[in-house]
Amino acid sequence: MIKILFVCHGNICRSPMAEYVMKDLVARAGRSEEFYIESAATSSEEIGNPVYPPARRKMAQHGIDCSGHQARRMTRADYDRWDLLIGMDRENLRGMQRHCGGDPEGKIHLLMEFTDRPQAQVADPWFTGDFDATWRDVNAGCRGLLAWLDRAADFARSKERRKRN
Repeated sequence: MIKILFVCHGNICRSPMAEYVMKDLVARAGRSEEFYIESAATSSEEIGNPVYPPARRKMAQHGIDCSGHQARRMTRADYDRWDLLIGMDRENLRGMQRHCGGDPEGKIHLLMEFTDRPQAQVADPWFTGDFDATWRDVNAGCRGLLAWLDRAADFARSKERRKRN
């Protein structure tokens, strides 16, 4: 099972959007049992809050339900619990590394690393008001992440076959 934690500042816009988009992608592919996916915040200001209404509406427009989500703050223990910790912007990465005491295993990444714009960041719609742009970036990032994971799995299987032969 691949465990992925998406992280943003408050866990009410970008990271839950990524969490539920990724869950939707793997469900549509019939692969939900292969993944465990959640999201968290680097800050404590939104703990317990649901997904921000404009983000919830944007996901609903695409048939994605995020009801029941409650924002939570990431902890140091999350580093050991998750295979990948995916941040939305560089500020999130700094917060994630601070919470986790660094990144000795190379688990922390920007979501946009998995797209054709690896240096880009997912803009915070709380400030920009542009939930369409955030949706596009999150969707592209999640699709790219899933493709990257598939390529990595294919490579590992190929390597294992070569060892046996």
